[in-house]
Amino acid sequence: MEPVRILGLDPGLRHTGWGIIEIKGNCLSHVAHGVVDTPSDLELAQRLTHLYKGLSEIISAYTPDEAAVEETFVNKNPTSTLKLGMARGVVLLAPSALRVSVFEYSANKVKKSVVGVGHADKEQVLMMVKMLLPVLNSTIMRADAADALAVAICHSHHRQIHSLTRALKAGQL
Repeated sequence: MEPVRILGLDPGLRHTGWGIIEIKGNCLSHVAHGVVDTPSDLELAQRLTHLYKGLSEIISAYTPDEAAVEETFVNKNPTSTLKLGMARGVVLLAPSALRVSVFEYSANKVKKSVVGVGHADKEQVLMMVKMLLPVLNSTIMRADAADALAVAICHSHHRQIHSLTRALKAGQL
């Protein structure tokens, strides 16, 4: 069985977390993680370009097989929601443009898959990510990167369901 490399993404205009894991059978292993920060003094179009380039470099460097993106929630401020939506569009576009399959998960599904509770807080998510990927126990990690790793872990739990669904739609089952 070949290992599968999964890129998890936690979209944000200011900070987009990313995390890469590999799965082989039921074994998870950490590959890399980080955050793409966009300078707030740039114009919106420049920030989106900066985000796209950063993600494209990560995807080219680590060559994931699949990507998983956390769905964003709607803010009360429509302008912030619109900007977050634009950033999320870039986060969906970057792997897709490089021919990486993209899957989406709600925040509650990610938390429930990783922590067991759909309304877990960031500390609980971080703790469980470190339990599932023990190599990170002594690592100081930004919340955005931990959330991205949680999205990748969530996808590792649900990816077989997506494969079966695609096979059914294609008439292969």
